[in-house]
Amino acid sequence: MRKWMVVIVILSFCALATSCSDDSKSTESSADKATLVTEESGKFSTPPNELENVQQDDASKEGSTQAGTGEVNQSDRKVIYTANLRIEVKDYQQSIDDIQAKVSEYGGYIVESNMSGDSGEDSANGHVTARIPQGEFHEFIQLVEEGSSKVLESSISGQDVTEEYVDLESRLKSKRVVEKRLLSFMEQAEKTEDLLKISNDLAKVQGEIEEIQGRMNYLQNKADLATVTVHIQENNVRISGMNDEELNTWDQTKQQFLKSINFLISIFSSLVVFFVGNIPVLLPLIIIGVIVFLMIRKKRNKRSQEGV
Repeated sequence: MRKWMVVIVILSFCALATSCSDDSKSTESSADKATLVTEESGKFSTPPNELENVQQDDASKEGSTQAGTGEVNQSDRKVIYTANLRIEVKDYQQSIDDIQAKVSEYGGYIVESNMSGDSGEDSANGHVTARIPQGEFHEFIQLVEEGSSKVLESSISGQDVTEEYVDLESRLKSKRVVEKRLLSFMEQAEKTEDLLKISNDLAKVQGEIEEIQGRMNYLQNKADLATVTVHIQENNVRISGMNDEELNTWDQTKQQFLKSINFLISIFSSLVVFFVGNIPVLLPLIIIGVIVFLMIRKKRNKRSQEGV
C-alpha cells in the first residue's frame, strides 16, 4: 500500500512539473509574439503628438534641472542698464555735437533727438537718447556730466534678466530636440495622414523656436547696449544791454537819425491830413473869422479918426 502511495505522489509531482514548464513556455512564446506584432504593426504606433509631449516633458525636466543646478558666472550675467540725466549747458548745439561724437567714438548710436526753442536765446532745451555698449556705459555718463555746467539729475537702473535668458536657453534646447525627432519621423513616414500630422506639429515647434530665439536676441541686445537719455537745458548767462547790436554806435546813430526824420514826416503828414480833410468845416470858419476881423479893424480905425 505504501509503495502505491509513493508511486502516486511521484507521478503527481511529475505531472505538476510538466504543467508548469508548458505554462512558462507558453508565456514566453506569447510575449515574443506580442513584441513581434508591436514591431511590425507600424512605425507610428504611438501618436506623434503624444511622442512630442513626452519628449518636451523630458527635455524640459532636463533643462530645468541643468538650469537649477548650474552656476552662472558673473561675466555671463545679463543685466539691462538704463540711465537718465538732466543737465544744464552754456551752448545747446555744442553739447549735442559733443554727445554725438562721444556716442560714435564708443561704438553706439543715436536712437532719438529732440529740441525746442532757439539755441543762443536762453530758451533752448531738448533731449537725446543713445545706445552705448555696456563696457563704456559708466565712462560715457561720467564724460557727459563733466561736459555740463551743472548736473540737475542723474539716475541709473539695472534689470537682471539672467534667469529668464537661461530659461529660454533650456526651452530652446528642448524644442530643438523635438524638432530633430519630428524631422526623423517625417523621413520615416509612409502614410499621408502621419505625414500631415507630423508636418503640423513640426510647424508649431519651429514657430515656438523662432519666438524663443527672437526674445533671446532682444534680451541680448538690451544687455549688450545700455540706454542713456540726456535731457539738456541751455542756460547761457548774458550781460543785460551789452549785446553786439547795442555796442555798434554808428549803426545806432543812423537808426536814431532816421527815426527823428520819420517822426517829423509823420507830424507833417498828420497836419496835412487834418487840414485837407477838414476843409468843409474850416473854410466857413476862416471866412467868418476874416469878416469879424475886418469889422473890428474898421471900428478901431473910425474911433481913432474921431479922437483926432
